[in-house]
Amino acid sequence: MKLHIQNNFTTELPADPSEINIPRQVLQACFSYVFPKQPSNPSLIHASIEVANSLGLSQENILSEDFLNTFSGNTIYPETKPYALSYAGHQFGNWAGQLGDGRAINLMEVLNDNKLYTLQLKGAGPTPYSRTADGFAVLRSSIREHLCAEAMHYLGVPTTRSLSLMLSGDQVMRDILYNGNPAYEKGAIVCRVAPSFIRFGNFELFASRKDHATLQLLTDYTIKHHFPEIKIEGVKKYLAFFQTVTQTTLEMILHWQRVGFVHGVMNTDNMSIHGITIDYGPYGWLEDYNPNWTPNTTDREYKRYRFGNQPDIALWNLYQLANALYPLINDAKPLETILNAFGTDYQKEYWSMMRNKLGLKISNDEDAILIESLTELLQLIETDMTIFFRNLSSVQKEDSTKVALDKIKEAFYNENDLNESIQEKWHIWLEHYNNRINEESLTDTERKDQMNTVNPKYVLRNYMAQLSIDAADKGDYSLLNELFELLKKPYDEQPDSQKWFAKRPDWARDKVGCSMLSCSS
Repeated sequence: MKLHIQNNFTTELPADPSEINIPRQVLQACFSYVFPKQPSNPSLIHASIEVANSLGLSQENILSEDFLNTFSGNTIYPETKPYALSYAGHQFGNWAGQLGDGRAINLMEVLNDNKLYTLQLKGAGPTPYSRTADGFAVLRSSIREHLCAEAMHYLGVPTTRSLSLMLSGDQVMRDILYNGNPAYEKGAIVCRVAPSFIRFGNFELFASRKDHATLQLLTDYTIKHHFPEIKIEGVKKYLAFFQTVTQTTLEMILHWQRVGFVHGVMNTDNMSIHGITIDYGPYGWLEDYNPNWTPNTTDREYKRYRFGNQPDIALWNLYQLANALYPLINDAKPLETILNAFGTDYQKEYWSMMRNKLGLKISNDEDAILIESLTELLQLIETDMTIFFRNLSSVQKEDSTKVALDKIKEAFYNENDLNESIQEKWHIWLEHYNNRINEESLTDTERKDQMNTVNPKYVLRNYMAQLSIDAADKGDYSLLNELFELLKKPYDEQPDSQKWFAKRPDWARDKVGCSMLSCSS
């Protein structure tokens, strides 16, 4: 197994002078060297051949002892020295101070086809940033991460990737519901892949400590290696960096809203400067269209990270990044200009995204009313978001409102809730929609095809992930493999997999892991 190794991060940025692996405050350093804890009996459960290929690895490499040992943390790849990042963050809106990679260890940087990748193990043991935790991960959370990262990629959502999923052979103690009932679970390790794992919190840490020298070193490094298109120098360079991060963050959130994804923990330490989705914990897809839903049990009371609030939270987080970069710019006005444009730009892009979901090519002044009335209508009774938008593509220009309603009825959780008043509202909306699609030059077939490229048929519903976790816990990985293959083509009909195009079953409504999850998930 041959990888083209780079050591840019550890060569060019200041290291923690101490290599004692105990929880502590780390000052004036971007990272700490730390070795993964050797697993007792590692075994490979699943690997993504596409991710492996992007790194220059083959199927043969995946099946090798080298692969198993390297990506379980059992052995250290030649000419590399693993490390954990130092960063801070706002958690649920509150300043948390130093956080850092508590259960993630960066193995190496790899260059392939002129692209730089950082490979990181999640669940490979403690670091100086583990605080009171053990640095390990369990099988259930690792399956959720591995499946979701790849599912998001194939949905077209910017994301980290997942190279491999392994069992460590060790038991890990976890309190799944935080209710005082801990139990042993199977330990597991995921190898995550991204251009880097630098996040908003990396910059916040040094700004909060007024360590402007390290802040500048980190920012210059980040621009040099990850934003090479920025050629200008001085203050303008940092503004261009912030502008780019703001734009890519906006685009990522639009994709989340498009497919109904809820991250669940949008803390500033979980926001990537690459505008990619990172840190899959208590995430979920909207089952019924409820903008107030959050998958995170910790967020149950205040619902800060609910689906409908994600754009506002992204902007709030960008404000924190702007505050962190301010010492390099010393002028609030240009930062405020970028931030003030976010809301307007987002709204404009949101209307465009929703028009695409509805199969509308022409921009019409009344589209905002059509879209807003639809999002209100979807909340009147439990309506499955994924099924609704997918089935809406079957509505044809000649359909009566009754025929059109019959085509979307499958999305309703309980048709008996569809009383006369709500039916009437649907008929009115469908009549407006019908008038609108008749203004378009697209044929019914063209519109359906176009809609089916942005409205997925298959998403990783929490109950699906839980079913694969339950089977994997018994040593059966067939369902994990089936879901992985299904989610590689989320926009395709895949008639043999029709059973997964279904509303959340009643048994999953309140089952642990199928509705809300804790941060340990």
